[in-house]
Amino acid sequence: MSTPTPHPQIPAPGPRPGVPMPGQHLPGANQEFADPQRVRADVDALLAELTAGARDSVADGTDIVRRARILEQAHDVLVHALATVDKI
Repeated sequence: MSTPTPHPQIPAPGPRPGVPMPGQHLPGANQEFADPQRVRADVDALLAELTAGARDSVADGTDIVRRARILEQAHDVLVHALATVDKI
């Protein structure tokens, strides 16, 4: 029989000190996990607003700015939701 050889130290699971978690730079991302129904409802409401204004299209370019702002808000909702779950 031989004597057991010592194994190298394995670091404890979890983040290393000083290394930020994914999404940690986003405001409010470290509070709690996103609720899928709420995220879906928020994005659906923004997309409904997007399509509602399509009938009132303005030729001077303000419609494209309004639509871009709405899409950016929907993007922000999704990014925030992903930032809360990418730590799993």
